[in-house]
Amino acid sequence: MTPHSGSLAVLCARYGERYRWLVLLSVMVGTMASIMSSTIVNVAIPDLSHYFALGQDRAQWVTSGFMVATTVSMLTTPWLLGRYGYRATYVGAMVLLLAGGMGGGLAGHFGWVLAARVAEGLAAGVVQPIPAVIILHAFKPHEQGRASGIFGMGVVLAPAIGPSLGGLLVDWFGWRSIFFMVAPFCLASIALAYQFIPVTAPGGMPADRGGEPLDWRGLALGTLGTLCLLNGLVALHSGPYAQALLLLGGAVLSFALFLWWQRRITMRGQKPLMDLRVFEYRQFAMGSVVAFIYGTALFGSTYLLPVFMQLGLQLSPSHVGTIMLPSGLVLALTIPIVGRLADRAPTHWLVGTGLALLGLSFMLMVLIGPQSALWLLVLFAVLGRIGLGFILPSLNLGAMRPLDKSLISQGSSVIGFVRMLGGAAGVSLCGIVLEWRLAAHGDTLAASATSTARVAAFGEAFVMLAGLCLLALIAAWQLRPAPRPPVREMLG
Repeated sequence: MTPHSGSLAVLCARYGERYRWLVLLSVMVGTMASIMSSTIVNVAIPDLSHYFALGQDRAQWVTSGFMVATTVSMLTTPWLLGRYGYRATYVGAMVLLLAGGMGGGLAGHFGWVLAARVAEGLAAGVVQPIPAVIILHAFKPHEQGRASGIFGMGVVLAPAIGPSLGGLLVDWFGWRSIFFMVAPFCLASIALAYQFIPVTAPGGMPADRGGEPLDWRGLALGTLGTLCLLNGLVALHSGPYAQALLLLGGAVLSFALFLWWQRRITMRGQKPLMDLRVFEYRQFAMGSVVAFIYGTALFGSTYLLPVFMQLGLQLSPSHVGTIMLPSGLVLALTIPIVGRLADRAPTHWLVGTGLALLGLSFMLMVLIGPQSALWLLVLFAVLGRIGLGFILPSLNLGAMRPLDKSLISQGSSVIGFVRMLGGAAGVSLCGIVLEWRLAAHGDTLAASATSTARVAAFGEAFVMLAGLCLLALIAAWQLRPAPRPPVREMLG
């Protein structure tokens, strides 16, 4: 039987040793588009809120809706890769992301904007676990840190430059222009996919078009649990408290049923949506804990920082983008350096260092006020991004390297799921804590002018994020490899 022209074997023979880097470049472009779509809209939230006359809680769903969709769809990536292969899965996600971007930019009602964000989130969730699968399958162990670093540098350039360009676009053309920014990336990624991405499934195996159906029950339970968690967090602040407790209880019950169902279908010999065997590896289990807490702090701050600059410090969207540009560029330079270190240095030291720097940057934000020099704000943002540069290339590799090859795609999906679940909770948590502290200080974001009380409320929200980083730092220490048994035990 003649191999398909897009099979892994044919493409490897055609492009030789450089092929794995061409595949990495191809998925890098699409991942840049998905990450840009997740962060760049934050710059436009105040303008979007004003255009549709939204309160802070409804405007927040522009970000939270994306996060929920991304979180849940990540669980489907292993099944999609096994059923349809790399190329069909990747191109399908890129088409959906493009449709979401165009739909959001053309929407005339907030409901359509929210639907477009959900579509973008579904696409981003499918795409984002794929690079880690490729790196761990295609690269040798001593190259994986370098590949992860180079990939990370390319990916963060988009969100590094994106907010700056996005701020200018919002000032010049309005919030709609933000949604159209993903279009050229999506089109380029689709073209690259048909050139370099194989049609085969992970490991070079042919895609199993007649394989087992998707675990829709597990997907429904995961979706229900995520929605209950987010709405429960919002209701916990705004009330009624009975509704909050009911929703949070529903989240706990849904996730418990999800885990029970995954274990049950595994015992039946069927493929689960989430293979719980990955948690039998201690480093992966601890990496998942770090990923959840880190996701809460990271995505919460991604939402909080632009809002603080615009509504707390009264800076324009273009100023916000300009201030965030140096920190993004520093992050892009830090990641490849740390990527090389990840091939040699212990994961727990790299991740711990990053979390400490990120937490310190949050604490220092308390010192920023309307009269502060802008270079201080830039400096503190740069410090936090250096911390991210230590975490991003090392956490996934450190957690997933011990996994069996057959579990790599599951591991990438699961750790992405728990990180995004933390991120989705983090955005809501920041909104809740901010509204709570504003009320405690007798202020509100509805007022046009800022105040000392408003800045203090933002500062207390940043302190909360610093505390989360400390919790993650404790869990990160458990990422160290298990100690080897004594020689006597090994011999005896």
